[in-house]
Amino acid sequence: MRSLTLSALLATFLWSAPIGGVAVLVKNTPITLYEVQEEMKLSGTSAAQSADTLIRKKLEQLEAVEKKITVSSAEINEELTRMAAQNNLSMEQFLNAMQSVRGLSEKDLKIKVEETIKGQKLYSAIAFSKMGQPTTEEENEYYQLHLDEFSRPESFDVTTYFSSSQEALMAKIADPMRDIEIIKNKDETIPYNKINPQLAQILNKTPNGNFSPVLPNGKNGFMSFYIRDKNNVVTENLESIRPQIANAIVGEKRNQVLNDYFTRLRLNADIKIVRLPN
Repeated sequence: MRSLTLSALLATFLWSAPIGGVAVLVKNTPITLYEVQEEMKLSGTSAAQSADTLIRKKLEQLEAVEKKITVSSAEINEELTRMAAQNNLSMEQFLNAMQSVRGLSEKDLKIKVEETIKGQKLYSAIAFSKMGQPTTEEENEYYQLHLDEFSRPESFDVTTYFSSSQEALMAKIADPMRDIEIIKNKDETIPYNKINPQLAQILNKTPNGNFSPVLPNGKNGFMSFYIRDKNNVVTENLESIRPQIANAIVGEKRNQVLNDYFTRLRLNADIKIVRLPN
């Protein structure tokens, strides 16, 4: 009875959706042209690549419904509390950091956390056996292959560029010698331990002589950091970060299982490309 009700709901939704606005049908469930266009803006990918991303998300959503997987508000709040504590921030500080650095409102952040938890539950539902913990040898190998991820400087020498226009900053990054009047800049040294962990991670991953991504500055404007130098780079001790490495390895293995599963599912799913944005 439940599946019949779900089918009726999906059919009603499809019937009520404007045909001109449908880009892709996944098991008779629409992905709209608007959704594809928004994904293109957010990810900077082509229409075809954005459609692929949305098809995967739609398959995950439908699979979660079929397997009766849900995520409660309590689970979302518990994960947010854990994330804030992991970064040594209060909940208010953590939410402000995600807003200023990632441009994520509390509502958007909760949606992403819900997707993550749902993905973890999906993995548990489709995995044929429990995944064992990584061996010491696997952890050692991962550490050696990802040394840059576990190295950090004491401070960053940067030139910070500010503007009310995201497009202007992107134009500056594309052509650094171009003089754009509405962009201001200043040279500064930013201590690693004096900024929030998300921003520190972004700056650390940006190579010397390159611009960081354009980020919201929390004041209705945008900023980008040109990394001039990283001072006194140190590498964290392997033993102190083994739990972090183990989690990373397990995460990679889980993602591989999910990717393989949904690749097979997509091959057998009824998917129709109606039309994509130009």
